[in-house]
Amino acid sequence: MMRSILIGILVLMAAGVGFITFQWYRTMNGGEPYGAAFSLVDQKGAEITEAAFRDQPTAVFFGFTHCPEICPTTLFELDGLLKKLGDEGKNIRVYFVTVDPERDTPEVLDAYVSNVSDRITGITGSPEKIAAMTKSFGIYSKKVPLDGGDYTMDHTASVLLLSNGGDFAGTIAYEENPDTALAKLKRLATEG
Repeated sequence: MMRSILIGILVLMAAGVGFITFQWYRTMNGGEPYGAAFSLVDQKGAEITEAAFRDQPTAVFFGFTHCPEICPTTLFELDGLLKKLGDEGKNIRVYFVTVDPERDTPEVLDAYVSNVSDRITGITGSPEKIAAMTKSFGIYSKKVPLDGGDYTMDHTASVLLLSNGGDFAGTIAYEENPDTALAKLKRLATEG
């Protein structure tokens, strides 16, 4: 019983720190929506800008197609949550932004994302533009060399939730309790 209370307090404290951090960001950013302006391409090669994140509730996950576990698991779980929401979540847009644009071309992203969901849109661009976008959204990513000349990517594993105005509305952590994640998406859908 005491352990559950302590865990609950820690979760509330972490949420409070996250909220304060993002409110500080908005204050420092002149009250503008979360993240900076960007111009990238989607998995079909069409231009996509920050406007896509600002006219409907949005879930954004940063990852890469060569990811062995976290990225495919997160995308699969997001698709499952959207299916559970049904019509209640039809206004939520979901984006998968690559942190590995050297390998993740629009064609590669299209094949990857299309195998998981028709509700998720892949986004890529030049390494410089992707780096600027990830930085503006507070996303950590780093290329990690592997033996034999290959590499992998370390990156933030949380899904960002943005309101229909582009404001930060929370996160879904990797392997978060599915009921909690579903409740967050329901709140995002209804509160926009």
